[in-house]
Amino acid sequence: MWSDLSTAFTGKRILVVGGTGSIGAGLTRALLELKPAVVRVLSNDENGLFEMQRDLAGRPQLRFLLGDVRDRERLALALRDIDIVFHAAALKHVPTSEYNPFEVVQTNVIGTQNLLETAIWRGVEKFVFISTDKAVNPLSTLGASKLLCEKLVLDAASYGAPTAFSCVRFGNVLGTRGSVTNVFISQIANGGPVTITERTMTRFVMLQEEAIELLLKSAGTSLGGEIFVLKMNALRILDLAEVMIEEFAPKGGYKPESIRIEKVGIRPGEKLFEELMTQDEVSRCFESEDLYVILPFHEAWRGYLGFKPGRLSRYTSNDVNLLTREAVRGLCRKALIHHHRAT
Repeated sequence: MWSDLSTAFTGKRILVVGGTGSIGAGLTRALLELKPAVVRVLSNDENGLFEMQRDLAGRPQLRFLLGDVRDRERLALALRDIDIVFHAAALKHVPTSEYNPFEVVQTNVIGTQNLLETAIWRGVEKFVFISTDKAVNPLSTLGASKLLCEKLVLDAASYGAPTAFSCVRFGNVLGTRGSVTNVFISQIANGGPVTITERTMTRFVMLQEEAIELLLKSAGTSLGGEIFVLKMNALRILDLAEVMIEEFAPKGGYKPESIRIEKVGIRPGEKLFEELMTQDEVSRCFESEDLYVILPFHEAWRGYLGFKPGRLSRYTSNDVNLLTREAVRGLCRKALIHHHRAT
C-alpha cells in the first residue's frame, strides 16, 4: 500500500521549508537517513539555522538557506532543481494569530501561494503541505488561513503542472516547541499554577515521530489531490494536566498536590473540541489500518492504493475513544524525552 521508504527518497533533491521548527528539523534528520542527494533547509530563523548547522555538521547533503516564504525571488533560488518540497513554514499559535491577522495572511496564505507558484514553475515532483485540524470548520484566524492554504494546494494541480500536490492534516503534536506539554512542563517547574482553558476541552494528539512518519509516507505515496489524516487518539486536556503534574512535579522538587490547576477560559479562536474532517470530507474518505485519506472525486478514486471506503460518520475529538489516564501517562513520558531533545 505504502511506497517503500527505503528507496522513495534515494537520490532526490529535497527542500524543507520552515526546516528549523520542531517538525521541520525532525523531518530533515529522518530524510538524511534515506540517502537523498540534497536536503535544503529554508528558514527565516537565523539562530535556528546556525544551531542546526552546528548539530548536523559533517553532512555533505545538507544546505542551509536563510529566507522567507514572503520573498518569491528567494524561493525561486531555493527551489532550483528540487524534486520534493515539504512546506512546514507557518505562523501557528492561535492567540497570536488572532491579534495579528495581517501577518498570518502574509506568511500562511500569500507565502504558500508564492511557494506553490514557484514549485509549478520549477516543475517539482511532489509538494506536501502541513495543515492542522484547526482548518476544519475554522473559528480562528489560524484555522481559516490553513483552510485557504489547503484549497490553494489542492487546486494547484489544475494549472497543468506535473507536480503531485497533497496535504497532511495534523492534530496537536506533543513534545514539539510551543506544544501544550512543554508549556505544562515549564509551569510545573516553576511551581504552578498549571493553566487550562476548560475542564471539558478535548484534543487530538500525536507524537513527533508519528507526524514525521506520516509526512514521509504521504510524500512517497501521493498521486496528487489527497489530504492525509493519521488515525489519531484524543484526550482531555484536564487529564493531561493532572497526569503531567503527577509525573513531573517530583522531578522539580514539588509535591503533586502543591501544584494548582487554574482554569483561564477559552481564548479567542479556540474550540472546546477539534474536528479532523467535515461532513463532506467524511463522504470522500477512504482508510487503511492506520490512516484516512480524503480524496477529491469519490467514484474516480474508488480503487485508491487498496484503501477501503471509510466507515466514519463524524471525526471529532469528542467522538473517538479518549485515552485512559495510563495511556496519557505514557505519552507524557515520551513528551519529556522530546522536551529534553529540544532543550
